[in-house]
Amino acid sequence: MMKIESMVLGIYQTNCYIVYQEGAKECVVIDPGYKPEKVLARLEELGLKPVAILLTHGHFDHVSAVKELAAETSCKVFLQERDLSLPPKMTNGPLYYTDLYKEGDTLELAGLTIQVMETPGHTPGSVCLLVGDALFSGDTLFAGSRGRTDLPGGDEQQIMASLARLAGIQKHYDVYPGHSIATTLEREQEYNPYMRASS
Repeated sequence: MMKIESMVLGIYQTNCYIVYQEGAKECVVIDPGYKPEKVLARLEELGLKPVAILLTHGHFDHVSAVKELAAETSCKVFLQERDLSLPPKMTNGPLYYTDLYKEGDTLELAGLTIQVMETPGHTPGSVCLLVGDALFSGDTLFAGSRGRTDLPGGDEQQIMASLARLAGIQKHYDVYPGHSIATTLEREQEYNPYMRASS
């Protein structure tokens, strides 16, 4: 059974997720935005070693702990290439990564099957990650809302197209966003005003 541990990190209340199979010793970490020491302490409590850090996008509030966490654990770091175009003020300096992923990639990591879905708009390289019945939506989709597009690299038409893609999914997913509370894709398809406007 897949397990998801969530931590809220930093002044922007960014959701960081540790995802693993029950009983496993390995995991993946999604969006460790701040406080690498807190993430490392939780990993130690759980008895888990990360094999990869997966980034939904390159904004500083999602990536600031990446370099130190990767150095401490020798894990890979995955990023969508288009976010390398973001200005350094949005990424807390040069983005650290070891691998690039893209639309349609399937990763087999820590006993998990992870599908990559490109959902640009909040940033050029924003992705959603599909793992089992969980959808990690980064800052593309929130409970009742969506990511902003007024920052460098944001694009209103792109995020609405991305939300339209999510609106067309006919499968149950629990949605774990980059900020605020978890939700379900069905609930957002029915009630989220931005998703409804996109379709």
